[in-house]
Amino acid sequence: MTTESLPRTPAELGLPELPVEARPADPAVHHVRAKLDREIRALLAYEAGTRSGADPEDLHQMRVALRRMRSVLKLSGTLVGDGAEPVRAELGWLGQSLGEVRDYDVLIGHLREVIADFEVRDQPAGRRLVSGFVTERAAAKRRLTKALSSTRYSTLLREVSLLTRSSAAVPDEPHDLVTGLAKPHRKLAKAVRALPADPPDVDLHALRIHGKKLRYAAELAQTSAKKKRAKRIKKLIKATRDFQTVLGDHQDAVLAAERMRTVLATADGEVGFVAGRIAERELGRRAEARATWRVYWAAVDDAARALHA
Repeated sequence: MTTESLPRTPAELGLPELPVEARPADPAVHHVRAKLDREIRALLAYEAGTRSGADPEDLHQMRVALRRMRSVLKLSGTLVGDGAEPVRAELGWLGQSLGEVRDYDVLIGHLREVIADFEVRDQPAGRRLVSGFVTERAAAKRRLTKALSSTRYSTLLREVSLLTRSSAAVPDEPHDLVTGLAKPHRKLAKAVRALPADPPDVDLHALRIHGKKLRYAAELAQTSAKKKRAKRIKKLIKATRDFQTVLGDHQDAVLAAERMRTVLATADGEVGFVAGRIAERELGRRAEARATWRVYWAAVDDAARALHA
């Protein structure tokens, strides 16, 4: 399939001209469909920028829209029918391609900032170091472009759009999106309690994913909440965002330090020297995040508990 035959606009996917809106009093299924409608429109809006690569933020926002859809389908997919889980799996496929390029964007942007602070005599070696990652990023971008030009991607867009207007029967049991926040909060709290005093890096990364799921669930629930609870949910969203940020900084530092170790195995003396300096900085950034993340977790826990007080 050529890119010209891919759906590029909401209208080409059969979506209404204006985004779907849901009022607080509407059933939960309406809020789920409205959320999917908003995010598929966002994904389409950022696709052209993702293809061109002119601004890395376009790819980032496209990935965020995709992750929000996956989260909604994980938490509330039964409300829109049996097709939710296959669609969620396909969104995961696309997310891998987006994530690969995004990881390079984050790494390259950060390395350029770090190297700019080095002495002038070390900057040419720093630029040579970064150029290797730029080459790897280009290969990942080609794979992403191929995915975005595929029949599989076109089919995925159409399947998501169908879920936004699914006529599947709504389950008989009531579904309170605000009450439903208790589940992702419990999972996050359980994961925190299970950690040792000095957690492995991979466990902190998993914790960040739990926090992200809680945040996306809160964003969905906010649209269905009355004024007082909506304000409390807003505090929870901010707390989870801050929690994600500190653990995101930790993960970025861990990955950057690992990349520098890889470079050191094959680099010449000058590039190896710069890579070592960068690795030292990243390990310091990792330590800073480890020293503060529990403070941010406490804010998330307090905000979540206040919802059900």
